[in-house]
Amino acid sequence: MLSYLWAYLASLVVLAAGDFVWLGTVGTGVYRPRLGALLLERPVFGAAAAFYLVYAVGVVVFAVAPALRAGTAWPRGLWLGALFGFFAYATYDLTNLATLRGWSGFVTVLDIAWGTVLTGGAAAAGCLAAQRGGG
Repeated sequence: MLSYLWAYLASLVVLAAGDFVWLGTVGTGVYRPRLGALLLERPVFGAAAAFYLVYAVGVVVFAVAPALRAGTAWPRGLWLGALFGFFAYATYDLTNLATLRGWSGFVTVLDIAWGTVLTGGAAAAGCLAAQRGGG
């Protein structure tokens, strides 16, 4: 059980740190010009924290745990995490594209790609942490 805690913490750190860097660099140059009217001046940090705390559980449940059970750990975790990220981010972005006036198709494609890469990396990190931290 301790291994899953390590997996959760590692996944959470990769998700939060990765998004911090991504949104701080790409966000200003890509998201704001295309979605400016839809964006708040400052994010609601409580909602953002809730997202990361919940999403990291999803990464562990749907990517890390199955990879550890299969005995293939990080390579399988990477792919399962990438799939989980693809479907989660596609749900968000394609729903926005279908329902929000002014949502960008370019942002949709870019964000889905980012979510795929970020979640795959978080799951791989979670697998490695679980193996090192708790067996």
